[in-house]
Amino acid sequence: MNPLIQSLEKLAPRIGKSPLMKLDAPNINLMVKLEYTNLTGSVKDRPAYNILYEGIRKGQINEDTIIMESSSGNFAIALATICRELGLRFIPVIDPNINEMNEEKLRGLAYDVVKVQERDETGGFLLTRLRYIHKYMEEHPGIYWTNQYANKDNYMSYYHTLAPEIAEEAAGVDYLFAAVSSGGTITGLSIRLKELYPHIKVIGVDVEGSVIFGSPPKPRQLSGIGSSKVPPILSNALIDEVMIISEEDIRKGARELYATHGVYGGASCGAAYFAVCSYFHNRKFFRLPNVVFICPDHGHTYQQVVYEQALSGTVSL
Repeated sequence: MNPLIQSLEKLAPRIGKSPLMKLDAPNINLMVKLEYTNLTGSVKDRPAYNILYEGIRKGQINEDTIIMESSSGNFAIALATICRELGLRFIPVIDPNINEMNEEKLRGLAYDVVKVQERDETGGFLLTRLRYIHKYMEEHPGIYWTNQYANKDNYMSYYHTLAPEIAEEAAGVDYLFAAVSSGGTITGLSIRLKELYPHIKVIGVDVEGSVIFGSPPKPRQLSGIGSSKVPPILSNALIDEVMIISEEDIRKGARELYATHGVYGGASCGAAYFAVCSYFHNRKFFRLPNVVFICPDHGHTYQQVVYEQALSGTVSL
């Protein structure tokens, strides 16, 4: 067996099998999948593992390959950690929106870190980061770009792992809420869960200023949700409804989730919870529906931008 595969498989028991926590709610059976229990503390461990595994298996990655990705957050942390375990060189391309904790982690884990400074035409940095990667690949041989926005192995990781876990633990799902960024999570989940539950409604949650679902672009402060481009893999997703949430309401959702249920989640988690509360507020059902939302990561890296800013108002079911 390929020694890189052998090393990778040793990490497998530390990725997945995250708890599905039932929350008290007055009018729905509400559950949250706590993905911050994964190896590096986020849902992104799943695609990082799968993309590297498939790249090695297909002969696209060997001991001399340099791995690159445009990410200022969880995916970069996951790749950096796993690549370090495998002895592979990894270069993340980040931007000024990265929080200090993640940047410090990456500078300690990665082979090199590139930080772009120029905003793109949408007011964000994503397109600038992607242009840098394309230029770097033209000038340097032996690069493998994991390309989370277009790589099928991204969303298939959720199809094969996260979706079956939810199905096994939830005993039926009527509604799924998931924040959208690279599109991998909601794509893999929607395909597999609709195979299992044809009646399920999948609700994608995005942030104001993101262009994913056709909204006009504007600068955004929160990382981990939204995008300055439409992810190509999202064309495979089976999304029934979309909810666009303001950054202020994302903060409200995260804080209320922590105050009410003790779940200390990041921005995407707060967005999904706010969407759930808004969607089901004062609604009555003959049979309480099973509702699942995804908590992709822990709140500690969002302490300053989510939990410490002044807010007015709360949210509830």
